[in-house]
Amino acid sequence: MTHGQFPYIRGRRLRASAAIREMVAEHNLKPADFIAPVFVMEGKGKKVEIPSMPDYYRYTLDLLMDEIRELKEVGIRSVLVFAKVPDELKDNKGTEALNPDGLMQRAVRAIKDEFPQMLVMTDIAMDPYSSYGHDGIVEDGEILNDESVEVLSKMAVSHAKAGADMVAPSDMMDGRIGAMRKALDQEGFEHTGIMAYSAKYASSYYGPFRDALDSAPGFGDKKTYQMDPANVREAIKEAKLDEQEGADIVMVKPGLPYMDVIRAVKENIGVPVSVYNVSGEYAMLKAAAEKGWLNEEEAMMEALVGFKRAGADLIATYFAKVASKILNNKK
Repeated sequence: MTHGQFPYIRGRRLRASAAIREMVAEHNLKPADFIAPVFVMEGKGKKVEIPSMPDYYRYTLDLLMDEIRELKEVGIRSVLVFAKVPDELKDNKGTEALNPDGLMQRAVRAIKDEFPQMLVMTDIAMDPYSSYGHDGIVEDGEILNDESVEVLSKMAVSHAKAGADMVAPSDMMDGRIGAMRKALDQEGFEHTGIMAYSAKYASSYYGPFRDALDSAPGFGDKKTYQMDPANVREAIKEAKLDEQEGADIVMVKPGLPYMDVIRAVKENIGVPVSVYNVSGEYAMLKAAAEKGWLNEEEAMMEALVGFKRAGADLIATYFAKVASKILNNKK
């Protein structure tokens, strides 16, 4: 066969062996790309599997230290902390979120004391603390924006005082990044970073996470503040606003159904872009693997490199530890 450029140009030459494929790979994963979400709960000596997230756990603070140590040993440099708040401490004002001795604050202090080099990010949102399960103060069925931003800004300062390296507001209230940046700077935390959940969609893929924290909305939905899955330009607008207001990193959430959004944000933003490979994505892959329908390891790694290909600089994922072990074994 001699038609055209064939056989002189053969794409398969660069796919002929594992060595050449790795040499010419356009995107590569490493453990430092991952942000590992961790769930902490009250009590002692307990490790509880999340039913809708097989092989993922909530930890009491003492056992969380063992998990952080394992993450550090496989090369993960950052954790994103979520606290499961007892129902009796929830109200409509997020009072417990501002408790300097609250579970989140204690967790941050403990992690930084034992693992000072681990970059600790904290979830800034009212839903784990809300008696309504919403990300803001509720009045007459409406989620109030500006009043909620005041609480969220105080929460960010509280976490910074506990030692958080970076706060991660996931609430999607308007103007909260600028307000948090101002509040942090006024309190002397100008070096505390902000990773903004800039394009957080009103997604059905969050269900298992809400099981993990018992934070499902008590009424209605979150569509008045989380984004419409139909929109891309809006995501760019939100990310640009957050960048202008002082965000150090912007995030797209969820991940797999929003690869185009990751790319669009990446091409329009000057700060690093992260993606959250959310609980529903994790649960689907685990369920398919349990059925024998997918090879779990191969599908997981394909999804993770897909995020890098789409433009993500950082990946928050429940697969962080196991993926890092796989990457380390390839060295």
